[in-house]
Amino acid sequence: MQFFVYHTPELTPTNSLPDCAIAIDVLRATTTIATALHAGAEAVQAFSDINKLMARSDSWPAEKRLRAGERGGKQVEGCDMGNSPLFCTKERVKDKRLFLSTTNGTRALQRIENAPVVLTAAQVNRRAAVEYLRQKQPETVWLVGSGWQGDYSLEDTVCAGAIALPFYQENTEIIGNDEVLGAISLYDRWQDKLVDLFCQASHGKRLLGLNLRDDLEYCAKTDILDILPMQTEKGVIKAV
Repeated sequence: MQFFVYHTPELTPTNSLPDCAIAIDVLRATTTIATALHAGAEAVQAFSDINKLMARSDSWPAEKRLRAGERGGKQVEGCDMGNSPLFCTKERVKDKRLFLSTTNGTRALQRIENAPVVLTAAQVNRRAAVEYLRQKQPETVWLVGSGWQGDYSLEDTVCAGAIALPFYQENTEIIGNDEVLGAISLYDRWQDKLVDLFCQASHGKRLLGLNLRDDLEYCAKTDILDILPMQTEKGVIKAV
């Protein structure tokens, strides 16, 4: 395997695709996706355009859908929820489809949707992603951070490092670009203090400013969900 880390969707190559692409938006889209599916959601359908989300979800039975829209950390008017994983309890999401649009994470998913295998990962389900890669051994793996409106984010990079580190410890030849080693080094330095790191990250500070520290602390938990979200059709993510 060779790993490539891209800090934002815009930095991914436009003339090639990997064997496996993993979207990462720790604060908070991919954490929310994993949590919703773990709680029994039927699927998560991602949209970069909130208007398309509204139009598509209109065709779904109202009792079987949840509209989750977030911009700038806040819930979009007309949606049932924002982008908080803490909202995704079994009582709220079981057997429902979550129609999701966020500031950053759904853009990353759209960018890699044509890859043969598309996964989503966060700290909460990191181990499930690692186990999948160990089993399937894809030749090339992209770890695609969502960033913040085109800029680098600490939380996505540290998660990419958390996924790549076990493979680097076994074989240093897994590094496909310099960003991989940078991500591994970041995780190695901060793995026991992720809440502190997230509080210093620019998006973490935004969440703290919105009184969402509980979300931030939850997103910093590692390996608490045994769930692997995988794209089953373009834009549709299910548990496998």
